[in-house]
Amino acid sequence: MAVPTIQQSTFDRLLWLRKFGASIGRPVFAVILAMIAGSIVIMITTPGSPGNRFTTALAAYQTLFSGSFGGAQSISYTLVYVTPLILTSLSVAIAFRTGLFNIGAEGQLAVGAMVAGIIGFKATTWPGWLLIPTMLIGSMLAGAVWGGIAGVLKAWRGAHEVVTTIMLNWIAFFGTDYLIDVTFKAPNQADQTPAIPMQATLPQISVFYNNTLGTFLPKIANPQQYFVDVGFFLALLALVVYWFLVSRTTFGYEIRVIGQNLKAARYAGIPVKRNIFLSMAIAGAFSGLAGAIHLMGQFPYQLIGDVFRLDTTGFDAIGVALLGRNTAIGVLLAALLFGGLRQGASLMQLNANIPADLVFIIQALVLFSIASEFLPVIQRSLPKWSGLWRKPALVPPIEGTSVVAVPLHDNNLPVADSSGPAPGENGATAGNNENGSDAAQPSSTGAGSAGSSSNPDARTEEE
Repeated sequence: MAVPTIQQSTFDRLLWLRKFGASIGRPVFAVILAMIAGSIVIMITTPGSPGNRFTTALAAYQTLFSGSFGGAQSISYTLVYVTPLILTSLSVAIAFRTGLFNIGAEGQLAVGAMVAGIIGFKATTWPGWLLIPTMLIGSMLAGAVWGGIAGVLKAWRGAHEVVTTIMLNWIAFFGTDYLIDVTFKAPNQADQTPAIPMQATLPQISVFYNNTLGTFLPKIANPQQYFVDVGFFLALLALVVYWFLVSRTTFGYEIRVIGQNLKAARYAGIPVKRNIFLSMAIAGAFSGLAGAIHLMGQFPYQLIGDVFRLDTTGFDAIGVALLGRNTAIGVLLAALLFGGLRQGASLMQLNANIPADLVFIIQALVLFSIASEFLPVIQRSLPKWSGLWRKPALVPPIEGTSVVAVPLHDNNLPVADSSGPAPGENGATAGNNENGSDAAQPSSTGAGSAGSSSNPDARTEEE
């Protein structure tokens, strides 16, 4: 019996499209649903006629977008928020991959920033080419140690990482406050440290461009108005490192197995305890790097008391990682969204007279939509004829199948083998095939013929 087939390249393309649609469908749906719900909130709380309320909602989103991505200066402000968000989101994402919930990104960020600052305060005479890498590496090591504590407690003592990371957050907050207010307090200042040395600061991208490529390319006018620093490039590099680590290494495969089925990982001989510790340590390193970059890249280049307790970057990272589905490109896009919402909120409140708290409502609705799995429920409720009904995912060919070339006659029917006549052929034809007259010389003519296994029109046959 002839087996209907699909060329392997076509199958791979369909499978990729299916996966791509599934990966972006829920986040996009969550964002759209949150935007619609946000506009409903605006229309309910705004006085006036329905038309005026609708116009106010449109104006609010217009100013929100223009304040975030409406110009080069707005984009630079947005990227200032995006840079630490990317790094802390990677911290949460790699823990999610291992089946862990890292709520301690903010504490790891605080520890990393504090250690980077201490190195800067103590090594004021070091040159910049040595001091900057030392501060960055020191912050990553400090964050790795802080995250590794939770990993050790989880792996060897069974302590839940949510509880331990929350406790470690407060230890980090109050510990850094003590160091800022007492040990490293600036003279005649209440709750802040001195600024780190100038050779320890990261230059703005616009200034760096003018000093390098701008020597033979057109310069950027007024470069000081674009606040984003070269730490953004380090965040992009961290995205590549995260992707390679998770998708192209044995360690990445092992933590994904642990996150999906812990019992299967143990049965397969995967070192579960070691990988849990390493994943939390790497998560802490990402967050510690975020703290150092923000300290070294943004004015006033000093540590201020109580800031870490009030900062929400590490907690926003949980939403960014969930919205980005723990993928590198997803984290980048989700960080741009959350950073844009934060940057555009002030302009929306100023121009559209809409409270900036709407941004927090939208962020909460995005997470609520993802956690509630609205899209799969809606897809299952749609009729099949709509074409949007949830279908089973495409799967690769099962084990035991292979792609081979099946010789064909001129009439596009397969040549029979010793087991009997081919479908559609009579016994006489089958007898001729057994004598080898046709099987030895498969037809090379006709649209469906396949002369060798490398022919792109090869059919699939189950063995």
